[in-house]
Amino acid sequence: MYMYWNGEIVSADEITISPFDHGYLYGMGVFETFRVYERHPFLFDDHYERLKQGLQQLNITNQVEKDALLQGLYHLLDANQIEDAYVRLNISAGVGDVGLRTEPYEHPTVLMYMRPLPKDVTYPEKDGHILRLRRNTPEGSFRLKSHHYLNNMMAKREIGSKPNIEGIFLTETGVLAEGIVSNLFWVQDGIVYTPSVDTGILNGITRQFILEMCQKLSIIVKEGHFSKQEMKLADEAFITNSIQEIVSLKSIDGRVLPEDKRLKSMLQTYYHQNRTTLWAKQQFQK
Repeated sequence: MYMYWNGEIVSADEITISPFDHGYLYGMGVFETFRVYERHPFLFDDHYERLKQGLQQLNITNQVEKDALLQGLYHLLDANQIEDAYVRLNISAGVGDVGLRTEPYEHPTVLMYMRPLPKDVTYPEKDGHILRLRRNTPEGSFRLKSHHYLNNMMAKREIGSKPNIEGIFLTETGVLAEGIVSNLFWVQDGIVYTPSVDTGILNGITRQFILEMCQKLSIIVKEGHFSKQEMKLADEAFITNSIQEIVSLKSIDGRVLPEDKRLKSMLQTYYHQNRTTLWAKQQFQK
């Protein structure tokens, strides 16, 4: 497998990372995962903008331009002979002295790797499980997609390794937050509900795209602070992330949801129609 490493395409076994990289020493790093469909990195603009916001929060000087990353992505697709892929772009702070640093990080470590993922792969429905472990609060003013993943790892241990279960976090105040690796939606009486970003959740790129689709389709959306009891009354529920796209929940804490997934199916169809259209491609050419 070939990887993108600080501007070069190299074999994975050639890559070395310094033990003094502050991404390793202190978790100073952010990442993005996204899908490539027919060589098109879907919603790349949005992922890139969130990445820049994260780098700014971590005081990592943004040395990586979007065009350079896209060029690297296409070279990586060629090197690995892949058309449709899962991609992870990871930027850590880079090498520094031991100790907490106040100066900007000017030489980050940039890694990008991929694996083939058929564009038409489908993920089975999942059972939603309300976690005993509560969602930790963001370390800054908003949640980053950062290297600080212990809360998610502990949640995954709680539900085990079964792929058909998604753990659902509550906040410390007991309102719904998000899944371990997903954002959360449910439908009641034709209205889509989703936890608000101010509950401390990650503002997922697919989450944002779903909200845009709902607006285009004139579907009413309510964002807010909701109890788990409210979600258990849902007519249907689904979770989202950039890799699995839109996945139905067939039950929530043992309560089996109705089999009608009408609204989720509508959104999924619209999503698939837009992921490789000219409209979608224009998003990363702005």
